[in-house]
Amino acid sequence: MKLTWLWGGLLALGMLTSALAANWPQYRGPQARGVDDSKPAPTSWNITTGENIRWRTPIPGLAHAAPIVWDDRVYAVTAVKPGESLLKIGLYGDIESVKEFDPQEWRLLALDRTDGKVVWDVLALKSVPKVKRHTKASHANSTPTTDGQRIVAILGSEGLFCFGLDGKLKWKQDLGPMDSGYFQSPSAQWGFASSPVLHEGKVVVQCDVQTNSFLALFDAETGKELWRTARQDVPTWSTPTVVASGERTQIAVNGWHQTGGYDLKTGAELWRLKGGGDIPVPTPIFAHDLIYFTSAHGKLRPLRAIRPTATGDITPEDPGQTNAAIAWVHPRQGAYMQTPIVVGDYLWSCTDSGVLTCVEAKTGTIRYSERLAAGGGQGYTASPVSDGRNLFFTSEVGNVFVVPARPEFAVLTFSALGESCMATPALADGTLFFRTRSHLVAVGSP
Repeated sequence: MKLTWLWGGLLALGMLTSALAANWPQYRGPQARGVDDSKPAPTSWNITTGENIRWRTPIPGLAHAAPIVWDDRVYAVTAVKPGESLLKIGLYGDIESVKEFDPQEWRLLALDRTDGKVVWDVLALKSVPKVKRHTKASHANSTPTTDGQRIVAILGSEGLFCFGLDGKLKWKQDLGPMDSGYFQSPSAQWGFASSPVLHEGKVVVQCDVQTNSFLALFDAETGKELWRTARQDVPTWSTPTVVASGERTQIAVNGWHQTGGYDLKTGAELWRLKGGGDIPVPTPIFAHDLIYFTSAHGKLRPLRAIRPTATGDITPEDPGQTNAAIAWVHPRQGAYMQTPIVVGDYLWSCTDSGVLTCVEAKTGTIRYSERLAAGGGQGYTASPVSDGRNLFFTSEVGNVFVVPARPEFAVLTFSALGESCMATPALADGTLFFRTRSHLVAVGSP
């Protein structure tokens, strides 16, 4: 009897521990906040010696989609073609597309969280891509999402796919041609990158493309479209964020002509804001009862804090002005590629050239603006994550800079990943998961 009781108690404890294990279910983790403060993550590691490297698993193909984590699995999508895929990183302004005519294999992989072994590897689709990609992009830019019951992924123009946790396809939806590129040069196709979001059994997708842009909601169990709201905006690469505040639950979306909030149940527009950078990429984040938006390219690169109670058109006469809905704004402190991050009372925003700005999240007061690496020269596409103690910024060449999560600037350390890295890392239970050019790497203390 005692042994039975002991075994039952240990089993229950094990189940509880598993249930409490930190998950990272979507792009930038829960609510796209980029934070898991459950355990400290290593501030240094060495790919060559294996110091703080838990595992390093080869992944075929090319993808900028971030890994996601649920219980004992790490999931990743990739696009595989014959031979080496061209990837040109760095700070440059070439708008041309890659001319590829080979079929691509879009694959979904599940890896064991403990040792990195591939548990299963399924072929989702094989075809010639309907839309070209930029020299700096991939055909698998969108991060999948899971709720522990299913995995949902956008595979560009190939559609919206839902898989079981065993990798078997449950349903798919054709979203139409996801033709994303520079609005001033429609023939330059850059590849789709907005990621789906799962919320209480519903799938949210933001599809801002050259023509017929829309925001839509699908039933996660059946794939049935629940509503679709047209958007009048240029192509964007931002992932939407579900924001619950007071009695209102809204979908916050970034944009140039139509940044705004939409009612989750009906898709009705609640508020809108025009202006900013004309190539919106960063995802909105919610903290301190404010929704933070940034965008860049063109004349402006604003960083704004919007109150979730906003209603109607909140566009000010001058982009540097505030009003009842705009708590604070900096018209020139925003970011082009990276989603900002809030830890405690402070927000950090980093440009694609590596200039990091720290502001007080509630007031917008700037505490510092400094360059991560002396001399510059590195591009930064992956967004930062944090263990609540430090911030991790990954450059395109694979250098990870560790910055304390406090309002005084410092770079504690930087460690190399050994390969280029464009994807935002996942972070769960003190382990960082990086999708580099050819590997999935788990960095954690022994």
